[in-house]
Amino acid sequence: MPVRADAAIAHNSPISPPGLPRQPLRRTPRGKWKPAWRIEGVSSKELIVRVWRSLVADRVFGHAAELGFYFLFALFPTLFCAGSILGLAARSAHQISDRLLECLALVIPTSALGTVLATFNETAAAASSGKLTFGTVAAVWSASVGISAIQDTLNVVFKLEDRRSYVAARIGAILLTVLLTLLIGAGLSCMFASDFVSALIDRHLLNQAVAWTVGLAIRVVGWSASGCLLALSFAVIYFWAPAWKMRRWRWLSPGTVVGIAGWLVASLGFRIYLHFFNSYTVTYGSLGAVIILLMWFYISGLMLLLGAEIDTTIDNRGSGQS
Repeated sequence: MPVRADAAIAHNSPISPPGLPRQPLRRTPRGKWKPAWRIEGVSSKELIVRVWRSLVADRVFGHAAELGFYFLFALFPTLFCAGSILGLAARSAHQISDRLLECLALVIPTSALGTVLATFNETAAAASSGKLTFGTVAAVWSASVGISAIQDTLNVVFKLEDRRSYVAARIGAILLTVLLTLLIGAGLSCMFASDFVSALIDRHLLNQAVAWTVGLAIRVVGWSASGCLLALSFAVIYFWAPAWKMRRWRWLSPGTVVGIAGWLVASLGFRIYLHFFNSYTVTYGSLGAVIILLMWFYISGLMLLLGAEIDTTIDNRGSGQS
């Protein structure tokens, strides 16, 4: 039975009469979200205004301060957990962990990093082998407090109602803590490995020009891999932490790009500020390093929430929501 042209077009049928182009099948399921990088009908200025209004309405600056406190609370249990995991994989775990922590000096202010290293070494020295298993479990549980805070704040940003039980939410936080520890450890390992291999090449190759070129290429590869793992960490947090009914995986969203770029720029700017205007020691005395570390955690939490606000604002651009 012949198919009418208007019926074929109206139903998006692949069958079309002679002389008309073939009509593709289209599916528009209910609740389909728009592509993150297609910002249609909203100017850049209007998007910035909407993001700012969302930041104020959701009290993001206050939630960032909350995240900063919980990050500081979970810092040393996380380091102890990472050191325990590393100790199971390498015999010279103590030396490797020290080198990996030194890689954090690129983003963490130097004065605060010294306090972190000293405290971590004291904690590691006081821990005996018999306490390793119990200490690791306790460290994972304590470190998950920071992830639990991320769950709560991202639910506020994404306008989600968390109906998960406390046990389910905490188990998810623990699993996410272990996964993020592995991802961040892998990122730091890429940086450390690239520097280590570059130093070996520079030491054994006689041609300095070739050694410098090969070493630079290896460092670029290592740092690029570290950046990809950092982006993956943001994507995992945005995917797993909130209480999504239907989870949406995005490898690289606009919020992820802005959050990572803002975090790197803000961390570098904070380091430069402390280098030239380091008045925290005068104001806070011996607590200056703690205040610096808490401020850096506040910046980190703020950039994480800023990326989430950008993504949810872009998702709601067609609904008139801000």
